[in-house]
Amino acid sequence: MPTLLVVNSSPFSETSVSRGLTSEYVENWKKANPNGKVITRDLTASNLKTIDAAWVGAVYTPKDARTAEQNEALALSDTLLAELKAADEYVLGVPMHNFGVPSVLKLWIDQIARVGETFSYADGTPKGLLIGKKATFLVASGGAYGADTAMASFNHVEPYLRSVFGFLGVTDTSFLTAGGASALMYGQTDRATFLQPHFEAIRSQFVAA
Repeated sequence: MPTLLVVNSSPFSETSVSRGLTSEYVENWKKANPNGKVITRDLTASNLKTIDAAWVGAVYTPKDARTAEQNEALALSDTLLAELKAADEYVLGVPMHNFGVPSVLKLWIDQIARVGETFSYADGTPKGLLIGKKATFLVASGGAYGADTAMASFNHVEPYLRSVFGFLGVTDTSFLTAGGASALMYGQTDRATFLQPHFEAIRSQFVAA
């Protein structure tokens, strides 16, 4: 049974562009995979915490030697890892915050980038362990930061996510960016009109498949 993991990181709900994109993606994925399973992870409601020394110590302690406190420190991370490993495909809604990813998404990445779980150095070189997975990143940005724009160098979202997921073994990645979303804030367009071409781009991925 194909499984999709949906990860949302926008602090907004109904007005979120990135959540609108992930909803459209999920709707089309379900049509293409009627027997599939969807796992949803809302990072803004996951009580993610920064990595501390106790967490790192727990990670590098063998499983059978961990204390109850160490197991508790890793409990959320273990849950997040289980979701990643159970899914065949990931779709992430990513609003650009200050030219990078939202802080909650960075916290999630810190929780799931674990030696022996999602990467290893067993032979002295890094090796990603999330093999055979696919990731689609649906990015929303207030301005336009495409490769053909004057602000392209300010876009740290795509290179960062491509590097991190590639390090973890996920090399089948694609990005769809809804740039210029600030037009919604200033009333220069309406939500349906703005989202329409991006919805069509999402649907085309499934038609092609």
